[in-house]
Amino acid sequence: MKLYNSYSQTIEELKPIEEGKISMYVCGPTVYNYPHIGNARPIVVFDTFASNYTDVDDKIIKTAIEQNVSEKEITDKFIAAYNDVRRGLHADLPDYAPRVTETMDRIIEFIDKMVKNGSAYQVGGDVYFRVNSDKKYGELSHQSIDDLMVGARIDENEKKENPLDFTLWKETTEGIKWDSPWSKGRPGWHTECVVMIQDVFKKTLIDIHGGGLDLKFPHHENEIAQCEVCNDTHLANIWVHNGMININGIKMSKSLGNVWWAKDLIANHGGNLTRWLMISTHYRAPLNLNEEAFATSKKELDKIAAAYKQACVKLALSSAQEATTFDETYTSFIDALNDDLNTPNAISVVYELVKKINQAVRQREIDVENLAVLVHTLEKMLYILGIEFDKVTMTNEDKEMYQNWRSAVKEKDFKTADTLRQTLIEKGIL
Repeated sequence: MKLYNSYSQTIEELKPIEEGKISMYVCGPTVYNYPHIGNARPIVVFDTFASNYTDVDDKIIKTAIEQNVSEKEITDKFIAAYNDVRRGLHADLPDYAPRVTETMDRIIEFIDKMVKNGSAYQVGGDVYFRVNSDKKYGELSHQSIDDLMVGARIDENEKKENPLDFTLWKETTEGIKWDSPWSKGRPGWHTECVVMIQDVFKKTLIDIHGGGLDLKFPHHENEIAQCEVCNDTHLANIWVHNGMININGIKMSKSLGNVWWAKDLIANHGGNLTRWLMISTHYRAPLNLNEEAFATSKKELDKIAAAYKQACVKLALSSAQEATTFDETYTSFIDALNDDLNTPNAISVVYELVKKINQAVRQREIDVENLAVLVHTLEKMLYILGIEFDKVTMTNEDKEMYQNWRSAVKEKDFKTADTLRQTLIEKGIL
């Protein structure tokens, strides 16, 4: 498999650190609200092994205060909502889903290590990372410190030595807080993932670190900086970033009021259709969502579903054995996905296979063994893409009803045919 590495800006072969195993971590959400469709894109792109939940944040504290409940009540509610979206999009739950609040001791220890080695400094009850301590800073986003300084915003009454320095620990009097060597407070955002990666994988370098393009700078850049000064490594061999989502050609933003909630799209369009639309565009490209796009994707998916259902019926009527081999198109399908997860090319192969299925079922004498192979191949492709169709099964009574319907159509007994057809539709056979 080859993946585009944001760090090197080239497509590289994935070479596991440990043979036969891939260690992958994807930055998860800050859980203070329902996930919007932008939050859902990484769910579809990355079938994650480990992904965190940021369950302490100013927005969480603010929401808890407004609703007069604990922060945990807020985060538990929206973690459950996030997992509902995962299931709704036919994604697996992560094998590991660490929470910041459950990793606090290690986070404090990690920050203390940076203070002691001089890469971080204390001002009052706050702790900041000293960006100049990492000579490689800016390598992920491909920006020099000098260039970043030109664009840096220097606040009045700034406590930091350098405007690029970022918060590792902040003293706070409001909301949930922890004791630390510096103050009663909570960690800054950029430290969490470094610690949780080390906590989950028990090592300082993993194969893949993923997330949305908006996290590339400063979040992922800052993760790398901390790992460099403490462990002399840039945390992951390959950095993978998915593109952002636009709504009707405009960047999705709460301030613009054009946020689409993932749960609503799944409820209105279904998990299959929502997922299909999202994988129809390459993961690194921007994804533009609108009602026309949903309508187009629905037509595409309906054609695949119709071909699959018709083929299943033909196989059920013939009592054919399930195939164990794949059609030749399967190799092209896998090759497309191995080429930087090129789902548009993989979908083109699905269309090619569907065409072969339609041709096979229209033959006067159907080659059921070949048809079984084609159906088996389509099922495998759809499984990999995360598309779930119900498989048609038929009892002897169903088969007799189907044959009676076909006979009624042939004899132009339309009243009987219509009645039987409606029953077959209700059973999911037509």
